[in-house]
Amino acid sequence: ASSLGNLANTLGKMAMDICLYMSQNFDFIGFPEALTTGSSIMPHKKNPIMFERMCGLARVLRGNALAGMENVPLWHERDISHSSVERGIGPDATIHLDFALRRLTSVVERLMIYPENMLKNLDRLGGLVHSQRVMLALTQKGVSREDAYAAVQGNAMKVWRGEGRFLELLKADPVVRPQLSDAELEALFDLGYHTKHVDTIFARVFGEG
Repeated sequence: ASSLGNLANTLGKMAMDICLYMSQNFDFIGFPEALTTGSSIMPHKKNPIMFERMCGLARVLRGNALAGMENVPLWHERDISHSSVERGIGPDATIHLDFALRRLTSVVERLMIYPENMLKNLDRLGGLVHSQRVMLALTQKGVSREDAYAAVQGNAMKVWRGEGRFLELLKADPVVRPQLSDAELEALFDLGYHTKHVDTIFARVFGEG
């Protein structure tokens, strides 16, 4: 029951992420018209009802896991109070999980990805997604972690306030400038650093190559 509940949790998390990334705030992914349903009250919306269903089923399966744990303590190891529970949660859990696995597989195969929207969202942050790499690069140059953190955070706050682009602010910073050249800073802002092992990871997960 715990194993089924954990698997359902993973599916539920994936389904929730898909719901979030389909929302108007992101619009990172989408589906063919046949796989989405419009809102009954707001015609401009497309509701991810299949994934909302999976989130709901994950809740049921987590509850089944708890019921399974409650079945462990029995009177003299022969009390049959567990059997009525198991007759319910056994078929219930496996049928629901089978449905969720098949449905998620079928829709992921038809998932439409919008990388241009993802990049646009990253660009809205003015380069702040690279703050960790800059801080670590400063520590590798001998700057204390505290000073590196303060310098990077100080410039990051300026970006949040709309006072400039992160890279340009770092290039002019009195702490950062002596340690990292323009070329080194620009290299730290390369998104390719974060995706360079994607193919290797997929090969390991799916056994390709």
